[in-house]
Amino acid sequence: MIERLGLRMTDTASSERQETQQLHPLRRTRPRGSGPDQTGQYRELLARVRDAGLLDRTRGFYAAVFAGLLAALAADVTGILLVGDSGWQLLLAAALGVITAQLGFLAHEAAHREIFETGKANDAAGLLIGNLLVGISFSDWKTGHNRHHANPNLVGKDPSIDPGVFTFTPDDAAETRGLRAWYTRHQGLFFFVIIPLAGFSLHLQGVLAVFRRGRFERRALEIALLAVHGALYLTLVFSSMSVALGFLFLTVHLLVFGVCTASAFVPNHTGMPVLPRDSRVDFLRRQILTSRNITGGPVATALMGGLNFQIEHHLFPSMPRPHLRKARELVRAYCREHGIGYTETTIGQAYAQIVRYMNEVGLAAGTHSVRCPVAAALGR
Repeated sequence: MIERLGLRMTDTASSERQETQQLHPLRRTRPRGSGPDQTGQYRELLARVRDAGLLDRTRGFYAAVFAGLLAALAADVTGILLVGDSGWQLLLAAALGVITAQLGFLAHEAAHREIFETGKANDAAGLLIGNLLVGISFSDWKTGHNRHHANPNLVGKDPSIDPGVFTFTPDDAAETRGLRAWYTRHQGLFFFVIIPLAGFSLHLQGVLAVFRRGRFERRALEIALLAVHGALYLTLVFSSMSVALGFLFLTVHLLVFGVCTASAFVPNHTGMPVLPRDSRVDFLRRQILTSRNITGGPVATALMGGLNFQIEHHLFPSMPRPHLRKARELVRAYCREHGIGYTETTIGQAYAQIVRYMNEVGLAAGTHSVRCPVAAALGR
């Protein structure tokens, strides 16, 4: 979901102490018939995962999670109605931010076909959860996210590393001018201020997307679901408290939603190798070498919606959340067999790498001087 904000940094230098096997140099695929069959390596790993039953659906798990979140949502709404015009509403707003972020993780899993067998059923779940309950455009987000999954950290193809709120590569930073160059030089200082704004961006992008010209799948349905969500949400808030407190409620809710959502998506590719436009790294290594797992056990899995197992998620996007931990064991073992780097860090180490890299990128801001064409032609 964070791709729309452009909040994912990229970094090829990571020397901090971390629980990780050091990355091997990126390997380009060989012409057919020379060297190991790297495509076959992925098929071999996929066969091991499938034989272990790790691609089987876990509908009971998702039913329980969804029921629990609906109960939490109902309790929060009841509290909002009962508390009235009181400062306690801000605690309920924060709780709503956590609940809607968790619902967003379910929408993400529906987009990857993790919940049901058929695409139609998963899309229906995604629209219900994403548009109606969370208030973001499911189809718009899924389109960009699928592009990222196909080409993670690949310049020119992964929308997550295109220049946006932050500038991600020295080349892009060098092209900045004026106020933008000043901001880019200091962007590391703004990181933790801007990250929470992801919640506002995701909601705004969803509304803009459904009204944008061009082909848009299920446009009328998405508009209707977003409209119902907006009407119910705003009626709930402004009929339960004063206008001033209502705006504070909206702010707290979206800030907490943004923090929870960004914290699950931002760390998983930041600080990992960026692939050049002409890269021909095979699928297995492309997904592993550009991804990072986050340690933290079951707590991290719950808070991040399973995205702490980012390597396994990228290798097997349709794998249900409960199977990711077991898949990690198989993938780590396979990486050891074949000398493929496998990276895991704590969340603190990941953020330290991100901020350090943003500062390093910022040093290049505005350094690409504009030369006079005539002088350039004369070699001056």
